[in-house]
Amino acid sequence: MRGEVLHYDEDQGFGFIVGADGSRYSFAREDMRRDASVAKGALVEFQPGGGQARNVYSIRTQASAAPAGAAATPPQASSKPAAAASQPQHFGRLAENETGGSTGLWSYFWRAVTENYVNFAGRARRKEFWAFCLFWMVSLIVIFGIGVAADAAMGNLDAGTDLPAMAMGLSITFILATFVPWIGLIVRRLHDIGLTGWLAVLFFIPTVGGLATLVFALIPTQGQENRWGPVPAGVRV
Repeated sequence: MRGEVLHYDEDQGFGFIVGADGSRYSFAREDMRRDASVAKGALVEFQPGGGQARNVYSIRTQASAAPAGAAATPPQASSKPAAAASQPQHFGRLAENETGGSTGLWSYFWRAVTENYVNFAGRARRKEFWAFCLFWMVSLIVIFGIGVAADAAMGNLDAGTDLPAMAMGLSITFILATFVPWIGLIVRRLHDIGLTGWLAVLFFIPTVGGLATLVFALIPTQGQENRWGPVPAGVRV
């Protein structure tokens, strides 16, 4: 698979690659070929497996290793300018940094409940956390209101002893459906401030969990790459 190097620490011998499939893979020095030389932004080929990139080598290195006597491939006509064709192709988060428009409040919430639904890897900045909180609360209020309207239409609110069954049922369903994205977001927020995601278990402790989560949500982003990935898009370093 083709990918792009997000980060490589030469001293510690580990790094991250984002593949053409949009997934992030970790790799270590022993996963690279001996002739491979990787740096941030380098295009590479690798063999993915279990979130790990193996047999990593630079595409440019392979191209330069072609036999000198091999016949050159004739250039083909292209409608794109030569300057545009020479630009490297970016994947994943680096592509987001280039295209922009992906750090809006709604974008963060939508990605959290779609592509990041069960994502416990990577980092989440403070803006991403609070954007999810905002739209989650708005969605819960809207869903509860729809349920109350449905209960009123069915006559569930006529008797004072009856509970708004539809409103409660829809609200509980929404909360359960967004429980996994909530935990994933807390784990990524912990990664963003340099802490292990296992501290998310504090979320389940009454009173203490809510206070701890609030503290984690207020701590600023680490201004450098860490073991969980690069600085999130949109953060000024």
